[in-house]
Amino acid sequence: MSGKRVRASVVIRGAVQGVGFRPFVFRLATSLGLAGHVRNSSSGVFVEAEGDEESIADFLLRLEREKPPLAFIQSLESRLLDPSGLGPFAILASDESGKKSAFVLPDVATCPDCLREILDPNDRRFHYPFTNCTNCGPRFTIIEALPYDRSRTTMRIFPMCARCRKEYEDPRDRRFHAEPTACPACGPGLALWDPKGAVRSSEHDALLEAADAIGRGLIVALKGLGGFHLLVDARNEDAVRRLRARKRREEKPLAMMVPSIEDARMISAVSDLEERLLRSPESPIVLLRRKEGDGIAPSVAPRNPYLGLMLPYTPLHHLLLRALGFPIVATSGNLSDEPICTDEKDALARLGEIADRFLVHDRPIERHVDDSIARVTLGRELVLRRARGYAPLPLPLGRSVPESIAVGAHLKNAVAVARGERVFLGPHIGDLDTAESREAHRRSIRSLAALHEIRPERVVCDLHPDYFSTREAEMLGPPVERVQHHHAHVLACRAENELEGRVLGVAWDGTGYGPDRSVWGGEFLLVVDDGFRRVASLRPFLLPGGETAAREPRRSALGVLFEMLGEDLFGRDDLLPLRAFSQEERAVLRTMLAKRVQSPVTTSAGRLFDAVSSLLGIRQTMSFEGQAAMELEFAIPDSAPDEEYPFRLARGEDRLLVDWEPIVRAILEDAARGTSAGAIAAKFHNALASSIAAVAREVGEERVLLTGGCWQNDYLLRRTVRALRAGAFRPYWHQRVPPNDGGIALGQAAALASSSSRARPPEEER
Repeated sequence: MSGKRVRASVVIRGAVQGVGFRPFVFRLATSLGLAGHVRNSSSGVFVEAEGDEESIADFLLRLEREKPPLAFIQSLESRLLDPSGLGPFAILASDESGKKSAFVLPDVATCPDCLREILDPNDRRFHYPFTNCTNCGPRFTIIEALPYDRSRTTMRIFPMCARCRKEYEDPRDRRFHAEPTACPACGPGLALWDPKGAVRSSEHDALLEAADAIGRGLIVALKGLGGFHLLVDARNEDAVRRLRARKRREEKPLAMMVPSIEDARMISAVSDLEERLLRSPESPIVLLRRKEGDGIAPSVAPRNPYLGLMLPYTPLHHLLLRALGFPIVATSGNLSDEPICTDEKDALARLGEIADRFLVHDRPIERHVDDSIARVTLGRELVLRRARGYAPLPLPLGRSVPESIAVGAHLKNAVAVARGERVFLGPHIGDLDTAESREAHRRSIRSLAALHEIRPERVVCDLHPDYFSTREAEMLGPPVERVQHHHAHVLACRAENELEGRVLGVAWDGTGYGPDRSVWGGEFLLVVDDGFRRVASLRPFLLPGGETAAREPRRSALGVLFEMLGEDLFGRDDLLPLRAFSQEERAVLRTMLAKRVQSPVTTSAGRLFDAVSSLLGIRQTMSFEGQAAMELEFAIPDSAPDEEYPFRLARGEDRLLVDWEPIVRAILEDAARGTSAGAIAAKFHNALASSIAAVAREVGEERVLLTGGCWQNDYLLRRTVRALRAGAFRPYWHQRVPPNDGGIALGQAAALASSSSRARPPEEER
């Protein structure tokens, strides 16, 4: 090569550790004849490369173009300097000094090369369930500190054998600095325990005995990547019912794992996009439309047209599913409302009354991570639970924020830490109703903050004073910012879609504490950089029993009917919600509503869905959150009518009101005529979609954001996007961040990027 000799000093930030980035740089630099070195640091990857100008220019271009498949480059800063006589290109030891800003990668599904090895009888890793390389395997669940090196992972307790060490130190090997690398001679091992912890078998024999137990209808607790699964034969109704009874999970759908994509196609419809999602490195549970005669036990997903399926994503799962050859239930290893178990001793204590066998290993799990859940809608993926495969990759804010902790909401909790223009959203924790889940919330805060060396200047929480997360925020020390729940929803959607400035947010969910101390949930918020205005909402109604109504749709229905009919409703024996109560209960409820005792005012869209479900006799009480609304949606036939019920926009004291009374009256008339529940449900959803477009026209904001738990409703989302586009509006919705409360922490952190995180008082709204 000819030309002037120069030195390039390069700083690469992003997901560039633990993905084979340094060996890639080494191979690229040596192929171009460059001198210099590459090393990890707490802030990313640093490169010094020296050579002629043409080769250096080629090197810088190819760094981004040819990067490893799992790498994500957020920024690449380079300077051209005078040469300094660097030696042959080398990979240097990591530099641990400096502020932590490198990204921690999520755990990644088994790559084709590693799968091929564990299935090859001639390979030394044949049947080894902990095989991995730089392209796959555990990351977030084993890392203890940055930079990402073996000595700072839970794998440090397994000294490498000579053969693994050779692979680990060879820059041309795909296991070069694959921190969890191991083999049967030096790595973690398997064992099968009985419920008292006695060892029944070990290594591959343990796996085969576990498979035999599942085949005989027993329940097996398996220690996986981020915690335990509870496994049973998904075809065995008795086994599934026994699992539900022991786990105390009455009707909520159970996730399944199938041996292959071909098995998935046998029991469900799988589009090309859904197949890509199933096979992706994230490997989430994907909601798929089930087929008739799928052979799956009815109790896996009662009255549900969808199945939640995932493919094996670790070598252990691959080997077990190949030994079985049939679908299994693979649900979180916990009692309902508790966090997933991660330690085998803890699992014996907490799952000993549930599981008949325990398939365990001795690789410690640093932090629990559940399986993610996603679906494909409108040609895009929509993450409903963000955990394994997604967390804790950062999300951009567009504006700088102080170092901070966002503690999330009370339901479907996830926490986040923020620095600069990035938010690191942690994995799903769950509802903060139990001592175990609350301790998991505390651990997640400590873990994320320590991992990224966050010294918080601010803590952000929900406006609700009684949320556990709010009380926890007040205990952390730094000044606390309180962000209204639905404002946080809109800010999360705005941040995820990388928007700035004024937007109309349609924040629909079950509940959220309003600045007026009422229960919000059907909100239209005009969000600007200095706060928001509540420009519209659903018409309010009473919730007799308050939080009890969230579990009993019949109570929401009575609140709606009382708003329409007053006390006359109690003389209507034709109303299904009323008939769902005894005479004594009706008398109490009548007094509660008439005197507004324990009957808070709400605008909740979620409770309106519950009310309609009750009016149609679909669901009067629920065993899990959202059940009534889900079954109302599922009632809609594939050939749903385009007709819709009438609604009114009324001018309230300080905002527009979407008056649902014409809708409810029409529903009662249709039901009395014998119209099918499916047709009524379709016309109800269609009316709500049109009402959103109508409010958008009144407000006059082109960009409309759909956020909150109600937007997990696939039919509602599709109809609303269609209605908004027909009106020349630009709808936005969530993709990689859940629309439910799992995204609240992102919105809380995003509020710090604005000059105010609070609502304008009502007098300013007017």
